[in-house]
Amino acid sequence: MREILIDSDFSVDETTLKINNIMSKWSIHFLDINGPNWIIFDYDMNIRFVFIFDVDFNDIETRIRLEDLKLNVIHHIESLKDETIYRDNMINSVFLD
Repeated sequence: MREILIDSDFSVDETTLKINNIMSKWSIHFLDINGPNWIIFDYDMNIRFVFIFDVDFNDIETRIRLEDLKLNVIHHIESLKDETIYRDNMINSVFLD
């Protein structure tokens, strides 16, 4: 398993490319978008990558960039036309103060 920390000043385009390249290169079955942690599983349900977003979910601009990133990655998953699936629980798992 490899953990990748993404800072709050991340570029949507660069991060999209990084995640999409990983998903295209490896035999990926499942992307679990769970708040600030995006976990990529292989077909044996072993964790391959964990993207940890070190961001402030209360910042509206950051949330917009995360939503853009999420939509880009979901679009990529759907374009793969294989058995790759995702679960989107980005906002529901974040506890706001």
